[in-house]
Amino acid sequence: MGPARAQKAAAAPLILVLGDSLSAEYGLRRGSGWVALLEQRLARESVGARVQNASISGETTSGGRSRLPALLRQHRPAVLVIELGGNDALRGLPLQMTEDNLMWMVQAGKQAGAKVLLVGMQVPPNYGTEYGRRFAGVFGKVAKAHKIGLVPFLLAGVGDDADPTRWFQADRIHPREEAHPRMLDNVWPELRKLLRSS
Repeated sequence: MGPARAQKAAAAPLILVLGDSLSAEYGLRRGSGWVALLEQRLARESVGARVQNASISGETTSGGRSRLPALLRQHRPAVLVIELGGNDALRGLPLQMTEDNLMWMVQAGKQAGAKVLLVGMQVPPNYGTEYGRRFAGVFGKVAKAHKIGLVPFLLAGVGDDADPTRWFQADRIHPREEAHPRMLDNVWPELRKLLRSS
């Protein structure tokens, strides 16, 4: 890449993905997760944007909140994708804390000049219908409060498949490589809207 192309690439808007193991390629070959597939789709569709994956396996909304300010200063993203909350539920953390952390991160992203996309999650049925409804509702509530884009369920077509076990690794928590194109397809329509308006 020549100096001119390198400079142009560096000037392209950056998408910062702040997520957990679902975005960090847990148990997968490097380059096969949905965030890596996003980079390939951007190139294929000639969308001039870069991707920085700041996802960490096991991350909670509290962890993301503590890391976000430095990431915003370092990367100055045009778009911030927040994919957090699932580990809060797995650990039984209070829903209000999850909501507060998501609200704070969205606000921080907007104040830094980024358009924000919130990627929602749902919990398995064994958590109970009422808890599942309230947990899923947190993402919609945050998105509505801040008037931002929302992907209601990252694992739509995967976790709610008639036979979801075929899409998951042995732990039945982390999707297999074959599921990640579907996950990207769930994120892409909302993300593309933000990129078009950037």
